[in-house]
Amino acid sequence: MDWVMGLQRAIDYVEEHITEELDYDEIARQSYSTSYHFQRVFGLLCGYTLGEYIRNRRLTLAGGELAGNHAKVIDVALKYGYDNPDSFARAFTRFHGITPSQARREGAKLNSFSRLSLKLSLEGGCVMEYKIVEKQEMVLTGYKRRFTGVPHITKEYADQTKDFYMHTRVNQMLLRYMTADGSQTTDYNVVDHVDDDGYDFYIAEQLVEWYHTHLAEDIVLGEEAARFEDIVIPAGTYAVFETERCKFPTQKHVELRKRIASEWLPSSDYILADRPELVVTHWYRKPEEENRYIELWVPVRKK
Repeated sequence: MDWVMGLQRAIDYVEEHITEELDYDEIARQSYSTSYHFQRVFGLLCGYTLGEYIRNRRLTLAGGELAGNHAKVIDVALKYGYDNPDSFARAFTRFHGITPSQARREGAKLNSFSRLSLKLSLEGGCVMEYKIVEKQEMVLTGYKRRFTGVPHITKEYADQTKDFYMHTRVNQMLLRYMTADGSQTTDYNVVDHVDDDGYDFYIAEQLVEWYHTHLAEDIVLGEEAARFEDIVIPAGTYAVFETERCKFPTQKHVELRKRIASEWLPSSDYILADRPELVVTHWYRKPEEENRYIELWVPVRKK
């Protein structure tokens, strides 16, 4: 209940100060949590970032003001945090589909992004298996792309991931050639540096020590080694969840992540820690394809 009340307090705080410069640390304090934890859980629950919520709410209110009175565009732009009318006009047009000046015309159609309001309902009552692991430092090798939006749960994530995998086949083959998993059935994704602008998404593998040591030498990849970088997963506490075993566990992974945010975290003694997240995919081949599963390694710390 404290978590639900805290989240509502944070949303109310945003709305009450929507025309002011908002401090994410102060917003998080309203929810009795850290800024990192609040922003990550907010994104997982809502499907958009805290920054997107604030921006869409401001543009909604700005549209209403322009349509409802004779306010000057520059005054409305400044009121809702835009330093100049050009940047305001670009954002306004992307959101509403018309320019600020067109919004002042009678009958102009505008978009509205509604205020969030939490409704208490009975959920959960289901068993979630997990384990708390004190993990030692781990070094993976891979390559990254900067993604936009919220990790894991949105169509935007699915589209970006598909495109990234489709256009980096050679990199994947080179990594798997040097993998520590001789059967090549275990793959790693790493999510790091999550903020309002997006996050770093890595495709990675755990290499055989010899290959990792000699990666840049001519006998391994030579100049091709520049494609990759080491990804250090710091030592720390992780909550580890597994999907059910099935042929295609990818969608199960999305559902599980939502349950972690909406059910497990609010009732646990942990909050999210600012460390990389790991998604470990065990993609067995025939005849073991029905035993495929995904592990979610969620970095946490005690409240």
